[in-house]
Amino acid sequence: MRTRYGISPWIDTFPRSRRPDHPRLRGELTADVVIVGGGVTGCATAYACAVAGLKPILVEADRLGQGSAGRGAGLLLPEPGPSFRDIAARHGLRNARRIFGSWRRASLDAAALIRRLRIQCGLEACDHIVVASRDDAKGLRRELDARSAAGLDSTWQSPASVRKSAALEAAGGIRLGAAFTLDPYRACLGLASAAKSRGGTFFEKSRVTKVRAGAKKVEVTLEGGLVSARTIIVCTGLATAEFKPLRRHFKPREQYFVMTEPVPAAIRKQLASHEVSIGDIASPPHEVRWTRDNRLLVTGAAQDITPTRKREAVLVQRTGQLMYELLMMNPAISGLQPEYGWDGSYGETADGIMYIGPHRNYPRHLFGLGGNSLSGAFLAARVLARAASGEPDQHDDVFGWTR
Repeated sequence: MRTRYGISPWIDTFPRSRRPDHPRLRGELTADVVIVGGGVTGCATAYACAVAGLKPILVEADRLGQGSAGRGAGLLLPEPGPSFRDIAARHGLRNARRIFGSWRRASLDAAALIRRLRIQCGLEACDHIVVASRDDAKGLRRELDARSAAGLDSTWQSPASVRKSAALEAAGGIRLGAAFTLDPYRACLGLASAAKSRGGTFFEKSRVTKVRAGAKKVEVTLEGGLVSARTIIVCTGLATAEFKPLRRHFKPREQYFVMTEPVPAAIRKQLASHEVSIGDIASPPHEVRWTRDNRLLVTGAAQDITPTRKREAVLVQRTGQLMYELLMMNPAISGLQPEYGWDGSYGETADGIMYIGPHRNYPRHLFGLGGNSLSGAFLAARVLARAASGEPDQHDDVFGWTR
């Protein structure tokens, strides 16, 4: 079997005849809110704004969901990624508790929203188990103790428990509920469709060239037209050229993904249950999950952005590396081949948490930038819709630029 490099399986397997085709923006339009970026954060924000009674216009430079949104692992996790102890040391115990509590609620709320909207994206609940090697066990146990002391939901897994549920030899682990797997591309398109049904307007292949904020409105100039709105919401992952001063807050990074061919039934019996996804605290960390059609998907090998001239060779090398590391975790998969190997880019912040909210140097602007968390995208949508409606929550500042 030949591996498909650089191709997201979520996008590749979605029928082309069913892909929505939104027009380019032409002429001059007005809206309550103009949202820049058509990934999960942008589409979820468009829906949240529409539900709040605002008139959103979303503009995407390429195609909806075909950037980082459609190239992710499809994991809704109840934690942001950095350890609770690290966030507490940087921002204090109270703020760390708020951040982790908000992330867990975002994961649960996202799943509830997808079900309520009947978005067909293969949503399935699972428990997420973060496992430790022998050298990591004490540190992971201290992490559990810190979370438990803060009232966060997590339980310790003994080596025997990890072996039973995850089919791994590990020194222990932390088991988290409120996790889900899904197809992120279908979820993104479903959110866009729901936002349109509520009055949202979407434009593709409409690149922003200039943003000018005035006393009463913001004007967004695009290659084909102009949008005037009360507020602009920027959901582009990294700060784009229009916001060059903000780029110092982000380190461009990329991570790699491998999806195997379908795993035969005899091998599946020797592997983790479909009801769990697995992470570890390696550097960089891995995440492993099942797909609905019995494939394994492994994420990892995060690194700084590769120069364009080397990208193809590095992708092949990282795909082989991840398959080898998956084999080391699960020797039973010996001989299993990778069907897809692809990469995705994101902006890494200093503390690993998205920046969500206004910035003092940009009036009439709101931002949802950084990170690579699917749950974070839904969290940002709620926070941004509240801010755009003029009803921010005082606790939203914990995600802001001044934290």
